[in-house]
Parts: sequence; C-alpha cells; structure tokens
Amino acid sequence: QVQLVESGGGLVQPGGSLRLSCETSGFAFHDFAMKWYRQAPGKERELVAGVGVPTMYAYLESVKGRFTVSRDDSKRTAYLQMNSLKPEDTGVYYCNARLRERDGREYEYWGQGTQVTVSS
Repeated sequence: QVQLVESGGGLVQPGGSLRLSCETSGFAFHDFAMKWYRQAPGKERELVAGVGVPTMYAYLESVKGRFTVSRDDSKRTAYLQMNSLKPEDTGVYYCNARLRERDGREYEYWGQGTQVTVSS
C-alpha cells in the first residue's frame, strides 16, 4: 500500500521557519522524483520545489533562497526546509512522488497535505 504522510506544518510568525517531512512507503522511493506543492485558499495548486533522480533541484522563483528541498533515500523521506516565511507562503503543502518510466508509463502519488499558516 502506497503511503505518503506529511508532517511539520503549523502556525508560524513571519520570518519564522518550518521543516516539512514526507515519510513514504509502498513504492520504490529511490526511483521517484519528490516534489512539494502548495495550495492557497482560492488558488490553484502550484509546484514549490522538487528533487529528482539523479539529484536535481527545482524551485518556484518566489521561494528561491528561502526554501530547501532534500531527500534521504535510506529513510524514504523527503523534506522541505522553509526559512524566512512570509504570509503569502500560507497554504496546504502536499508531498508528491512521480516516476515516468522509459516505456512511457507514469506513476504518481500524493500525500494528504499539511497546513502551513504564516501570520502574526
């Protein structure tokens, strides 16, 4: 059974930090690109950061220099370190695992999301 479980969200003041974790099971974690998306109220879900296989990083422009995505294949866990948080970072953060095989088959899994609220 595939599972992606996010944790680490919460309420933080502007300028604060949070570290999100995505613990996984049920699939070949080391083969999958791991990504973090977020969705603010009334807005579409957007890609925030991702780490691929082999290791390549990508970030939403507005979080560059503040957020760091990482993965620990031995723990089957992805992380999103978020520093200098701003109110506009508020939203539900989702963990995503995606694999596209050479024959074109795609596999994609989502976590249930964790709420991040940045407010004074």
